[in-house]
Parts: sequence; structure tokens; C-alpha cells
Amino acid sequence: MIIVLKNAASPEQINNFTYMLENSYGVGVNRWDGIHSTVLGLIGDTTKVDIEFIDAQDIVESVKRVQEPYKKANRKFHPENTVIPINDTVTIGDGSLHIMAGPCSVESEEQIVQIARDVQQSGATLLRGGAFKPRTSPYAFQGLKSEGLDLLKAARRETGLPIVTEIMRVSHIDMFENVDIIQVGARNMQNFELLKELGKIDKPILLKRGLSSTIEEWLMSAEYIMAGGNDKVMLCERGIRTYETFTRNTLDVSAIPIIKKLSHLPVIVDPSHASGKSWLVEPLAMAAVAAGADGLIIEVHNDPPHALSDGAQSLTPKQFDTVAKKVFALKNALDQS
Repeated sequence: MIIVLKNAASPEQINNFTYMLENSYGVGVNRWDGIHSTVLGLIGDTTKVDIEFIDAQDIVESVKRVQEPYKKANRKFHPENTVIPINDTVTIGDGSLHIMAGPCSVESEEQIVQIARDVQQSGATLLRGGAFKPRTSPYAFQGLKSEGLDLLKAARRETGLPIVTEIMRVSHIDMFENVDIIQVGARNMQNFELLKELGKIDKPILLKRGLSSTIEEWLMSAEYIMAGGNDKVMLCERGIRTYETFTRNTLDVSAIPIIKKLSHLPVIVDPSHASGKSWLVEPLAMAAVAAGADGLIIEVHNDPPHALSDGAQSLTPKQFDTVAKKVFALKNALDQS
């Protein structure tokens, strides 16, 4: 249930009203103070809440029930966009466009540091790279693991770029203490025990959509993290499995405006994993920006034919420079229109 309060409501009135709701009906109350109004979101069993009584209170502007099972991720409860500061220079969700770029897998210090420098020169503001790699085949390269994390941190020291990397299990959380954004991969989107533990830490989470997950299932996974107390969640559309076999996955561009309507969380798009083909990254990235994405995550490798993972979908630094220029130009044009 959502209760929108009148602008004239005083802090004392709001506190007294909140106390009454919690004690009379046994519900939790989440409060959001917006620019134009204060919104109260009631969590729990609201079937016994008397809507007519609530609506009759002097400080209440409107009240309505919410049918969606996700509450904290719901825009009805949180009308304004969530804005997530990563460091002093990077803020996601404030209307700016950010690109997370780097190799699928960290392979060596020389490789990750050089790629970090290259993508930074082209406008990337965050460095992505896999230290732990979930692979379909048990015989494929699984990443450098803890050594890969150390190499990402070395690249961050060299460039200042915040790092984004994927976590695989609950027992690894302590290892990710100095990671700027923890990525939950598509295969772990419904690893609920992991999501609950990530809800207990104060760290931005990039939650990728599952291979065959609906938008509601995706939002419910975000809800798991947020229910634990961590509101710093970004949603990543990375393509879903469909009947089409030409591409690795099918990028659901429509998910971007749908999420923007249903939720207040930032949306990042991964055109690399969506397509599986480097030549499709540019048009899909452009489509994502045009549809309102807050950022992109793009795979870049200095030698794609010899990459230890996902070389076919990786851009060279030169190709990335071209794509970055085009998407930033598009973003500027959209902002001025």
C-alpha cells in the first residue's frame, strides 16, 4: 500500500501518523521524502488496513493498494530515480551516461592495465573484468580468481577507474571488500542465499537478468538484495534466451523503458553478451542509449582472436573508441532535444 502525504504535513504529523500505522496495523513503513511530496510505503499484511480511514486523515493526499510483489524496487513506493555514487567522479542514475569497459577475463597485469588506460582515454568511467568466470563448459578457462582481483586493483591504482567484477558465491564476499561494484551474473540472478547476503553489505550491486527470466522475476531478485537493507542496486539487461540462434542471446530493448516505468533503479545494458558478435555491439549500444539506459557494459580486449574467453564479442580498443564516441554523441543529442 502507498500513501502520498500533502506538502503541508509537518514532521511531527508524519511521525505520529507513521507510529499509528505501525502500531495499529502491525505493518512496516518505508518513507521517501521527495521534492514535491512525502510517500509512505506499507510493507507486510495490509489486508486489514482501512483505506477509507487512512484517506480521511488531514495529511493524506491519496492512498492505494499495490499489487506487484516487489515493494522496495517499485517506482510507486519511490517515485524519484535512485542515484548511486560510486566515487567522487562517477554517479549512476543521475541522467548521465557511463560505460563500464574491459576484458571478459583478466589474463595478466600487462593486459588489464593497458586496456584500462585505453578505455579510459576513450571515455569509459569504470573498468570491468572477470576474475571468477562461470563457464558453460567445466574445461573452459575459469579465471585467475583472487589473483585476478589483485590485478584489477592494480589497474585501478594506475588509472583511478572504479572496478566492476563478478562474484560467484557467498564465501567470496570478504574478498570483494575493495571492489567498487559487485556484479551478480545471469546464472546467479536467483541464487537467493547470495542475494540475501549482498543485501547486508554497503556496496553497489550490478544485477544481471537471468537467461530466461521475466522482468518481474528480475525485479524480485533485486527485492531480495534491497530487503536486506542494500538499496544500491543496478539492473543489467544482457539479453535473454529466445528461439533465435543467430545471436548468442536476444537483447530485450523494451525492458529498458519497462523497468524505468516499473522501478526507480538504474538500468545498465550489456550489448556484448546480448549479441555474442563484436560487429553488433555498436548498433545495440546505440539502441540501448536511445531507449534510456543509464550505462553500458562493453567487453574490450587488446587481442580478441587470442582472448581466453568471449573473444568473438570483444571489441579492440580502437573499435571501442569509435563506439564510445558515437554513443556519447547520441546521448548529447538526446539531452538537447
